[in-house]
Amino acid sequence: MKIIILINCPDQKGIISSVTGFIHAHKGNIVYLDQHVDKTANVFFMRLESDFETVDLAVLQKNFESQLARKYKMQWSLHTDSKRPKMALFVSKYNHCLYDLLSRFHSGELPVEIPFILSNHPDLKYVADQFDIPYYHVPLSKENRDASENRQVELLRKYQVDFIVLARYMQIVSPKLINLYPDKIINIHHSFLPAFAGAKPYHAAFERGVKIIGATSHYVTEELDAGPIIEQDVTPVSHMHSISDFISKGRDLEKIVLSKAVKLHVLRKTMVYNNKTVIFS
Repeated sequence: MKIIILINCPDQKGIISSVTGFIHAHKGNIVYLDQHVDKTANVFFMRLESDFETVDLAVLQKNFESQLARKYKMQWSLHTDSKRPKMALFVSKYNHCLYDLLSRFHSGELPVEIPFILSNHPDLKYVADQFDIPYYHVPLSKENRDASENRQVELLRKYQVDFIVLARYMQIVSPKLINLYPDKIINIHHSFLPAFAGAKPYHAAFERGVKIIGATSHYVTEELDAGPIIEQDVTPVSHMHSISDFISKGRDLEKIVLSKAVKLHVLRKTMVYNNKTVIFS
């Protein structure tokens, strides 16, 4: 069994040797270890992978808490590869990110389960049908917002969803959902915010004559588009490109950036601290 341990705590001497010694004492074999120190905040971060032939998880967690976590004042979590996380996909009408994630899932690149796709429009049901995934149309408006959000929560609980990906879901996520899934809702958007906010950012960028366009994937917080950034990328553009070129290049970037962010999350390579992320290689 592979076990991943994520740790953050005040930086101090002896953490790495204590953790590796603990794994050795419990007959684990360390196959990966990466660490980072935020010198400004004096915080230590570590991600460790180890293999165990046999292990009692309850005993391991209890001993880790009593022998290490309390001593070093750790915030920590333990994860195994025995269970694939359940990822719900929220979409509206754009299909490029949805197709990309479903294709990567179908090919085995994303080690997740996808219990359902949810949308505020019926338009993309045909995509869900192609991949034999349940599709729930949950309309959302000012008049029915509470009922719609309650329906979303009902589905998420019914399917025991672990995290949510907004694959171009063009609605503001409610605080209710954010509080249920802190640092577990991943969004994608163009990197023009706030300079090119609005319904047609690529048109605005074209009119302004920008030289690069980009995409950003981040965790969702109550402050709109201001959550911890997971992944970003850019591509050059010039006066030779048309608006349709901008849109095409932008959508390609959105697909790549979102899929990378999802993969980093699934592989437990992200840690959130003070509205920033530490991303392990």
